[in-house]
Amino acid sequence: MLREIRPAIVLLLALTAITGLAYPLAMTAIAGTLFPVQAQGSLIEKDGKVVGSALIGQEFKEDKYFHGRPSATVAPDPNDSTKTVPAPYNAANSGGSNLGPTSKALAARLKEDVDKLKAENPNAAVPVDLVTTSASGLDPDISPEAAQFQVPRVAKARKMPEDQVEQLVAANTEGRLLGLIGEPRVNVLALNLALDRAAK
Repeated sequence: MLREIRPAIVLLLALTAITGLAYPLAMTAIAGTLFPVQAQGSLIEKDGKVVGSALIGQEFKEDKYFHGRPSATVAPDPNDSTKTVPAPYNAANSGGSNLGPTSKALAARLKEDVDKLKAENPNAAVPVDLVTTSASGLDPDISPEAAQFQVPRVAKARKMPEDQVEQLVAANTEGRLLGLIGEPRVNVLALNLALDRAAK
């Protein structure tokens, strides 16, 4: 019987060593060599201090900053572990709200967000990505239209000419990958850091 079991045990140990140790270590080494910034989390620094990642959104509430997409991520309620509380851009618990098109809670939130944004900029249509969450809840980017929509508020809060803020938006707009894949986008953290530098 041991003769029949030994090949299975040897194969299990060999495959564990190959797929569980050798392959992940080789891929980590290759990624770290070919893509060092991405392998370390695409971290963004300001004055020598890490302020975020280019891959994970952050919540900006002040009028002087561009705001990202809403985030539906949650965290355990510190007062009642059976419940959750909103925790925007919580990378430990990424995911959407799972509210469907017939959800009254979703409709109420969308109406509230649209009304607030229309009050902020009544002369422009509200871009859809400023009121809808991404599937992960961590999207760091907004569309160029969403950034342009916010230009009047940001310019007013910073006492900057709107055309200067628009130039920063244009400079921080990334095109489609290889000119074909995806949509043009603006990384909110990078744009806000550019704003801070321009205001100095």
